[in-house]
Amino acid sequence: MTRLLDAHGLEILHAGHRTRLKWHRLRKRFADPLFSAEVMAEGFAAGASMELDLRVRADGGFVVLHDRSLEGETTGHGPIADKSLGDLRGVLMKEGARPLILSEDLAAMMQSTHPAALLQFDMKDDFEAIGAKGIEHLAAHFRDIAASVIVSGGSLDLIVAVKERLPHLQRGIDPTDKLYDIWKASGWNAVETELRADLSGPTEPDTIYLHWPLILNAAKEGLDMIGLCQDHGKRVDAWTFTLKNPETGFSDEEWLNFSPLMALKPDQITTDEAPATERAWRSRTAD
Repeated sequence: MTRLLDAHGLEILHAGHRTRLKWHRLRKRFADPLFSAEVMAEGFAAGASMELDLRVRADGGFVVLHDRSLEGETTGHGPIADKSLGDLRGVLMKEGARPLILSEDLAAMMQSTHPAALLQFDMKDDFEAIGAKGIEHLAAHFRDIAASVIVSGGSLDLIVAVKERLPHLQRGIDPTDKLYDIWKASGWNAVETELRADLSGPTEPDTIYLHWPLILNAAKEGLDMIGLCQDHGKRVDAWTFTLKNPETGFSDEEWLNFSPLMALKPDQITTDEAPATERAWRSRTAD
């Protein structure tokens, strides 16, 4: 990985290991507007790792939103899956009255980026909803982009379809919900068995996304989920750790969680406060 020296909020170096700080929902800071094209452009220029959510439209294209319906995040109404490209052109984000970012716009914005920049497409719909039409849309628009992209989701069928149709894109899976259910029902040995199956499964993932409290709970019981994934050649993203007070840094409680998390050497931590997290780390570890 290219070493990033020209900006803050990109990574933390600890015990010889680099942990990238991923900008959650295109936010470098929590005060940034949700899914900001301006912040994404800044991240592309700096070499940041960033994440955005995608929802499928009725015509097989996508829009950068988290919710199933338009009401929560935008001025529009109704399920996104019922909307076509034309239906969404006049809809605005509630924050700042900004136009929505459509998949067609994304492709155009990604033609020139820092070589270390990475953009995660977190697919919020499953393969049944997206279907072959959605996969073909991705293939048509993201075949020749300059930026590095990783497609992630909870639907393993979807990630397998991406692997088959767009093998040049990286892939990520998030088994967190499933592993929580298995832990509650059958314990940590069953969690380890299931995680091992996912690591060697048909998705052939590059990155595993895991909720940071799950990682810490497992470690307390002797299961190093990060080490297990890395032993299989996979990277681990621990999500989502955001400082409650970015100006003052880690509270004692936050530090009691973040410090052991960093000791497990995750490859990436998802956060809404990337520069503040890096700054708070330096403050706590300075001698």
